[in-house]
Amino acid sequence: MSGKVYLVGAGPGDSKLITLRAVELLKKADVVLYDRLVSKKIISMIPKNTEKIYVGRAVGDDTTHQNSTNDLMVQCAKSKKHVVRLKGGDPIIFGRGGEEAEFLKENKIKYEIVPGITSGIGSATYAGIPLTHRKHASSVVFVTGHEDPEKKSEIVKWKRLAKSVDTIVIMMGLSRIDVICKQLAAGGMNKKTPVAVIQNGTTPKQKMIKGNITNIAKKVKENKIIPPTNIIIGNVVDLSDTIGWK
Repeated sequence: MSGKVYLVGAGPGDSKLITLRAVELLKKADVVLYDRLVSKKIISMIPKNTEKIYVGRAVGDDTTHQNSTNDLMVQCAKSKKHVVRLKGGDPIIFGRGGEEAEFLKENKIKYEIVPGITSGIGSATYAGIPLTHRKHASSVVFVTGHEDPEKKSEIVKWKRLAKSVDTIVIMMGLSRIDVICKQLAAGGMNKKTPVAVIQNGTTPKQKMIKGNITNIAKKVKENKIIPPTNIIIGNVVDLSDTIGWK
């Protein structure tokens, strides 16, 4: 009888935003495999005698890194261990949780997926930006700004998004913000459309800068903004002036 793997979301950064289910599983786990964006406070919730293995990957690292993580999950589960695969945000919102679940299924390993608050929502909320609003935004889309480098061509159609959705939340897109904004403008988006870039969302180091699609890339450089960030584009960005609470 093998063990079980739990694909768990740790939330967007603030340790108090982790779910009760996630904490329960951390207390019972034999092994915790954790990512780069999981906070130190959350790591400190793991019992001292629990095996903790860092499996984080930064942008630019070898893409085969995921293979070793997959193998490690299976190896630990077959050793009759309960494994928590701990991810920042939500495990299946740009967290590769879907891919890992497929791998576990193929290898006949029992698993459970535990949702977490994705950073795209958490950082916006802490910045006082409602992603939807009855007067300003009836639709929202979550987009990765950094697609799989093994893809032959980019799948995201930025020009089409320009006029098809009210709020755009871009995750992992800081290095391409200039290109993305130019594509949106080329697609017909109003050049005065507000943009917010939120660095280290929901943490004590949270920082937000605002501009529009024509000047935000310049402001990012001037303010020396670095990852992790979330980019929010749409009229709801201006509401942070009214309802911002952090």
